[in-house]
Amino acid sequence: MHHEISLISTVAVGLGLALVLGFIAARLKLPALVGYLAAGILIGPGTPGFVADMVIAAQLAEIGVMLLMFGVGLHFSLDDLMAVKRIAVPGAVVQMAAATALGAGLAAWWGWSLGAALVFGLALSVASTVVLLKALEQRGVLDSMNGRIAVGWLVVEDLAMVLVLVLLPALAPMLGGAAGPDTGGNLWLALGRTLLEVTLFVALMLVVGRRLFPWLLWQVNRTGSRELFTLCVVAAAVTIAYGSAALFGVSFALGAFFAGMVLRESEFSHRAAEESLPLRDAFAVLFFVSVGMLFDPAVLVEQPLQVLAVVAIVIVGKSLAAFGLVLLLRYPLNTALTVSASLAQIGEFSFILAALGLSLQLLPPQGQSLIVAGALFSIALNPLVFSLVEPAARWMRARSPTARRLDERDDPLAELPLHTEEKYLARQVVLVGHGRVGRRIAGALRGAGVPVVVAELNRERVEELRAQGLPAVSGDAADPAVLIQAHIAQAVLLVIALPETIGVTQMIETARTLNPAIRVLVRAPGEEEARLLEAGGAARAFVAEQELAAAMLREVLAAARPGTHAPAPVRPAAHPSP
Repeated sequence: MHHEISLISTVAVGLGLALVLGFIAARLKLPALVGYLAAGILIGPGTPGFVADMVIAAQLAEIGVMLLMFGVGLHFSLDDLMAVKRIAVPGAVVQMAAATALGAGLAAWWGWSLGAALVFGLALSVASTVVLLKALEQRGVLDSMNGRIAVGWLVVEDLAMVLVLVLLPALAPMLGGAAGPDTGGNLWLALGRTLLEVTLFVALMLVVGRRLFPWLLWQVNRTGSRELFTLCVVAAAVTIAYGSAALFGVSFALGAFFAGMVLRESEFSHRAAEESLPLRDAFAVLFFVSVGMLFDPAVLVEQPLQVLAVVAIVIVGKSLAAFGLVLLLRYPLNTALTVSASLAQIGEFSFILAALGLSLQLLPPQGQSLIVAGALFSIALNPLVFSLVEPAARWMRARSPTARRLDERDDPLAELPLHTEEKYLARQVVLVGHGRVGRRIAGALRGAGVPVVVAELNRERVEELRAQGLPAVSGDAADPAVLIQAHIAQAVLLVIALPETIGVTQMIETARTLNPAIRVLVRAPGEEEARLLEAGGAARAFVAEQELAAAMLREVLAAARPGTHAPAPVRPAAHPSP
């Protein structure tokens, strides 16, 4: 094959083989990404036959990471990140320390040097954001509280790894390796420069980027060209990611993440996410193919026990550490299991760190092979681990008194304070969810003098509400205990303002059981969900598109009949007849 078309051959063979093997995996009831990984193994240097261009495949995978992290930023605002800081920051730091100790201890037992053990342990401590996103998206929980906690946790891990990648060249001589070309071995100089560069980048993106890029997107949209809009979105993601790495030393992944966060301020953020989705999916496939290409099957024959030990640390060791940490921070059992499943894999940052360790003469070649093997098996098994979250939770509740006590939540935020005023305990409105919609509803009710009690899964948000004097209960409202604490039996109205419908049916059933006369208003993501929720008169559902159309129609009628007050139009049915 001519060198001039190695890009075409790599993309054509990689995507074609991924399609075939992904389809076979899906028919065998396996995750499609198992087929993508297998495709990478078949076109990699470790197997006979066609060998794709490793350099080109790695760069294509890097673009995939950029686009995927850009998509995360479009859905994950700075407010979301700050909302989970109290669990994400300490949890990520302590979990990385625990996983690094496990990996380093294993490497030391094998007789490796201190530097090799440290690099190896760090490589096993950081999970792949790409893998996590695919898992959360497939289960429809990316925008849930558990999803935000998991993503925030991994963002903190990524930030920590940026510091590690910059400081390691300066530390290498102390650890028995070679100094990096740009540090001169000066640790404090490297640390100071890194903190300054990262601070400048974040400040630039938050101060300038939040105004500049939404304005640019608006100007491009005014042209009416769909292809220019798509080009602007993709160019912003890739250009900001590359510029952040070239100018500030920030990784491509984090640069793209911040690009998405600043573009989220634009009113076109949802359209930007939709326009970039096909490209994100295609390059995500190339990412998994490139991971498979790095794998050498010979390591399974030459070092099977070492591979098994690495996989055990990644899937079992990291998960148990995260599980205990989340419970210690007094979050629900389901949150602990979700975060544990999220961290039961390693990915892109592990490969980058392993390559740096090799170049600094710290990590032996077999270390990189074991890291890639651990990544391959943990990524392939991660969907299975996620599928066990709910069965594991049910099994633990049924057989473990400790698990049932955890579900009873001795958290003081799970109960209304004893000094709560009487007006909040009867004839009040119970509001489930204090996000973008719930916050506006709560503010309007307070302004009108209507007592409202909030049920919110985010503990930090509950603390803020109580500091403002608003009664709030921490917990999942699908759990009857949470609505009981909100005094649903004496409430006049239940308003469910959650963006997703997970657990909404249980909330309505609990409310109807304890208070048969209560009215229920629900935010529905679509017409089909609204029709199901309104079946039998259980609730009144509101769909964003329908309410927008009704509001616009009122303005149209008022403008068409000057001097008259147009009556409110009849709200369209949730599921119109054909």
